[in-house]
Amino acid sequence: MKAVIRAFGRGLASQLRPRMLFLALLPFFLATALWGVLLWLGLQPVIDAIQRYFAENDGFAVSNRWLSLFGLAALKTVIVPLLAMWLFLPLMVVTALIFVGIMAMPAIVRHIGKRHHPGLERRQGGSFAGMLWVTINSLFIFVALWVVTTPLCALPFVGFAIQPLLWGWLTCRVIAYDVFSGYTDAEERTTLLRQHRWQLLAIGTVTGILGVAPSLLWLGGTISIVLFPFFAALSICLYVLVFTFSGLWFTHYGLAAVSEHRRAAVASQQLGESL
Repeated sequence: MKAVIRAFGRGLASQLRPRMLFLALLPFFLATALWGVLLWLGLQPVIDAIQRYFAENDGFAVSNRWLSLFGLAALKTVIVPLLAMWLFLPLMVVTALIFVGIMAMPAIVRHIGKRHHPGLERRQGGSFAGMLWVTINSLFIFVALWVVTTPLCALPFVGFAIQPLLWGWLTCRVIAYDVFSGYTDAEERTTLLRQHRWQLLAIGTVTGILGVAPSLLWLGGTISIVLFPFFAALSICLYVLVFTFSGLWFTHYGLAAVSEHRRAAVASQQLGESL
């Protein structure tokens, strides 16, 4: 795990560079503008739909019993808007990820490649279509799992254990492909993803724990609803920063892994020729 820790330090140092902070601005402004429009148009209809469902299926009585069981009875008056906001939350997450992946990751990989691995061959084994497929496939699974596990967030500690794992899996799938696609061919990428799957998942899980921070903003009950526009913008900002840092961490680790893999392959070939 020394390589993971070393990549963490390098990623943190890179995150503090003005260029990397600037890269996070464009995804943040675009995602904020997009969600400003979507929430303006869609939040109230979603709240109304949940309100009707609760009224028709005795949802208020059921939610009141569950909230009282965990000492959260004070939330019963705002349970409907809170649920609506929690349903929008994974969509905010994936929007931030998509914007960072499209706008920031190519620049991050180029910057780290030129600065730390200038002699590393770019084999261009990935493609935009491949990245799009991995992203869309991963996002569908992520959103489905998020929706299914949302009720578990009412259980102490359980929800906060599930969310980092979901984040870890998502970031590992999407960002790792972005990192390896420019520098490896398909066979080499498959080999590296298999050899380093636990290290990559560990990086994703740690950044997933960091990603729980924006989710905490929605646990403020009535305050979350009153300050919803501010919390939404702040959440998107935090998501973008987390994804940018995870991109830096993955890139430092991934390109070092590619470099080490090729050195080992060359050494093995030379040994074989000498025998």
